[in-house]
Amino acid sequence: MRKKALSPASRRAYALKAVEGGLGSGRKVCYVLKVPRSSYWYRPQEKNSWEKRLLKRVMELSDKHPRYGYRRITALLRQEGLHVGKRRIQSLRRSLGLRVPPSRRKVVRRGHSTGLPVKAEHKGHVWTWDFICDGTTRGGALRMLTILDEYTRECHVLRADRALKSGDVLEWMGRAIQRHGAPAYLRSDNGSEFIAKAVQTWLSENRIKTIYIDPGSPWQNGYVESFHGRLRDECLNREQFWTLTEARVVIEDYRREYNTFRPHSKLGYLSPSTFAARRSAPSPSPVGLRPPCVGDGQHNNNQLQPKSTPED
Repeated sequence: MRKKALSPASRRAYALKAVEGGLGSGRKVCYVLKVPRSSYWYRPQEKNSWEKRLLKRVMELSDKHPRYGYRRITALLRQEGLHVGKRRIQSLRRSLGLRVPPSRRKVVRRGHSTGLPVKAEHKGHVWTWDFICDGTTRGGALRMLTILDEYTRECHVLRADRALKSGDVLEWMGRAIQRHGAPAYLRSDNGSEFIAKAVQTWLSENRIKTIYIDPGSPWQNGYVESFHGRLRDECLNREQFWTLTEARVVIEDYRREYNTFRPHSKLGYLSPSTFAARRSAPSPSPVGLRPPCVGDGQHNNNQLQPKSTPED
């Protein structure tokens, strides 16, 4: 034996091979290899209807979501009414050879982060926006704008285009505010689309405060970076886009699935929309307005006038 057998299953497998090879009787081999005879003579029983249904559903979910691990698969099964433990699902997936390939090991950062002054405390408190890039099979560029609520993790906007300028950014921010209300703070990096004078003026007029992370410090904008990691792993790396229209359809489908279906580990394995519905959060602000009286006691009379565009 080149490899030391540690687990009961490994020792049993070696015992079966030894007996088949004529090295001794089952009793003798079990004594030498310290394998309980009850384990050696055990024969698995035929699965009942419930176990067959569970096994079939695990295979279906794992095939549909190949980047979901056993914890997320367990959460989906529980949502469907199947009362199972995560260790059982882990064992089933291992027996089926289902395994999520590990991602590239991340380098541990050695600096001291001072953090940011504002942390989201309720729905609509802090939003974050950023870009992620990809491309079509024919070589065309794809640039996607993401607008995310840091408290509920809901993705309000995930828009793909060939190029997105400051005017496009304001247009999609206006659509998100029309639907969900205006945030108190907006976190972003120092990209040219976010620090443009037109964007600064628009945000100032609508009393939305900005939080800019330090240059070269993407970890300070961790919520959107984490979302982009999931987006690339579960959607962009799995799909092959031939046209811009196809990319928009697939990416929008992923956004809807992420908001309404995908279990989020940091939300107790609830989807962002379910989490937002269960939390007692303040109602969104009116379109384009902060609440009538903000914390400094000043009343806000500014009206938001986004571009008149159809519903996304």
